[in-house]
Amino acid sequence: MDLYEYQAKELFAAHGVPVLPGTVATTPEEARAAAEKLGQTVVVKAQVKTGGRGKAGGVKLAENPDETRAKAEAILGMDIKGHTVHRVLVTTASDIAEEYYFSFLLDRANRTFLAMASVEGGMEIEEVAATKPEALAKVPIDPLAGVDLAKAKEIVAAAKFPAEVAEAVAEVIVKLWDVFVGEDATLVEVNPLVRDPENKIVALDGKVTLDDNARFRHPGHADLVDERAEDPLEARAKAKDLNYVKLDGQVGIIGNGAGLVMSTLDVVAYAGEKHGGVKPANFLDIGGGASAEVMANGLEIILSDPDVRSVFVNVFGGITACDAVANGIVQALGILGGEATKPLVVRLDGNNVEEGRRILAEANHPLVTVVDTMDNAADKAAELAAAGV
Repeated sequence: MDLYEYQAKELFAAHGVPVLPGTVATTPEEARAAAEKLGQTVVVKAQVKTGGRGKAGGVKLAENPDETRAKAEAILGMDIKGHTVHRVLVTTASDIAEEYYFSFLLDRANRTFLAMASVEGGMEIEEVAATKPEALAKVPIDPLAGVDLAKAKEIVAAAKFPAEVAEAVAEVIVKLWDVFVGEDATLVEVNPLVRDPENKIVALDGKVTLDDNARFRHPGHADLVDERAEDPLEARAKAKDLNYVKLDGQVGIIGNGAGLVMSTLDVVAYAGEKHGGVKPANFLDIGGGASAEVMANGLEIILSDPDVRSVFVNVFGGITACDAVANGIVQALGILGGEATKPLVVRLDGNNVEEGRRILAEANHPLVTVVDTMDNAADKAAELAAAGV
């Protein structure tokens, strides 16, 4: 789960990371009141889960409360890269001497954590990495050893932070590590991490991604979910404990096992090139031990997606037996009744495949087509989606 800047800063403050005071506002009047309370020049910042806010006009300086109200009115409701601005952060303006970059992230390729730091912050780090790779220090972090002050100083030295602020930056890095591990994050990023004229270090912005797999350890993280920004289908799937991601295609996908589902996405995308460019509409992994109820829940979610024109159920029976999958399909279609109007292409193989095929043949539902191979099934699903335009 990605957090808004104001949520990231709240977590930062809870772990002792220095941030500037600020207030979230959802109306221009609330923004004006926030500026009046702060009593000085403020920055009005759009709260959206994407970068490029400044370039889009979503970050504005305001000298007084009335100007703050006007700036907030201009920003609220803006569309920034497909994200509508529903709230702004009104925060104290800061004198900036220098801007730095810092992050902790999950390094999947090397199965460890990684610290990245640069004294050239305030711009997109991808641009720094591409044009001046030597300006971006990358320091692997042993997950068991973590980051103490000594390790933080090693990172500071690798990034060549100025001597005047080296100690202060190291102390902030230790606190950011506390955020990273304490909140079960996969990303903690500060850009810019600023040095003010008094050599104080402040996290002027913040980006945090939390690991949803660890949410059982953090009941409070549920309060960070913005239901307005969530895709309604993804929210419904989450409520049913389904591993679902909405995509922008037309062929609904259900499979058992993340690897099989990823392969299915590729096969459908390839087949779709021959049928007008149709693409996968979602990722849905019903898991290795899914019951008929889980299958029914998944199918119900996908069939309710207005973008879906056909569904491809691709299951290799292992722990999940093919007869359980077949029963789930029949049950789901029975539950949906007349609401189910989209064709299903089913490919079953593996454990209890003959029984699964028998159940589907006996049900003889007009929407269901059973196909023997993955490639043929993907082609059929793409063909049906193209015909449903």
